[in-house]
Amino acid sequence: MTQHSHSHPAGFKGFFYEIFVPHSHDAADSIDDAMEAHSEGIRALKISLVLMLGTTVVQAVIVTFSGSVALLADTIHNLSDALTAVPLWIAFVLSRRVATRKYTYGFNRAEDLAGLFIVLMIALSSIVAAYEAIDRMINPRPMDNIGWVIAAGVIGFLGNEAVAVYRIRVGKKIGSAALVADGVHARTDGFTSLAVVVGGIGVVLGFPLADPIVGLLISAMIAVLLIGTVRSVGRRLMDGIEPELVDRAEHALQHLAEVESVESVRLRWVGHRLHGDALVRTSATSLAEADHLAEDAEAAVKKRMPNVDEMTVRVMANVR
Repeated sequence: MTQHSHSHPAGFKGFFYEIFVPHSHDAADSIDDAMEAHSEGIRALKISLVLMLGTTVVQAVIVTFSGSVALLADTIHNLSDALTAVPLWIAFVLSRRVATRKYTYGFNRAEDLAGLFIVLMIALSSIVAAYEAIDRMINPRPMDNIGWVIAAGVIGFLGNEAVAVYRIRVGKKIGSAALVADGVHARTDGFTSLAVVVGGIGVVLGFPLADPIVGLLISAMIAVLLIGTVRSVGRRLMDGIEPELVDRAEHALQHLAEVESVESVRLRWVGHRLHGDALVRTSATSLAEADHLAEDAEAAVKKRMPNVDEMTVRVMANVR
């Protein structure tokens, strides 16, 4: 297997980079059937949606009798996270549809549009959380049942982290940047829930402003972490590709004895599936040999990268 041709941050920074900006190129080693990938993605969304709605309901009940603005901000964010599963679910269902004369490449791009919607929802939740925190600073209100608020924060963290791990794992497995982004969204919710715990402890220690201050910090943290998700989803929309996937395709082509050189390789994500083309040079002297090589080359790439749906290989030969 070829090594990654681009580097990731190392050390402490790399640890947080992998937590909050995971990438999905590992899919090249996993599911090779498009329908199976769609089904696994939908199953992940169903399970995580139920978990997130349950977490949100518990937190909303505690908000009503505690008056915690930090917990309210966290609950709003958790609700937005749960709702982002709906458009992504629709996108996975659309991806199952066969191509038509109007949409000749199929409907897999719906998944990338859902990823953009998720980015917008994360941004909106950050704005709402900031507004509520600032309002509570200007118009202070007492916070009751602090023990329950702290418990709700812990519940929020556990629920969100479980959903995040599941979504990111499945997203990486099937190559879905949108599902990975949704997992990152859940993970930010989890850490903001821990911030609610900190705010509650601050109030217990005699610092009432700790609650709205933490609510404001939550919105700021969401905005900062949004940058990595924007890059990931934006790269997909711009047909960006992880360089190591190009390396892997080139490696598969170069190992064919008939290939003298690989002139170019292009890949792009369409939803969570890969499409691409390549140009190779050979010393073949007949059209039959060139055609046979093109078929072998396509098969070699698909074997090496199971989630490649389409690979068109052109052959430059010394045909007489």
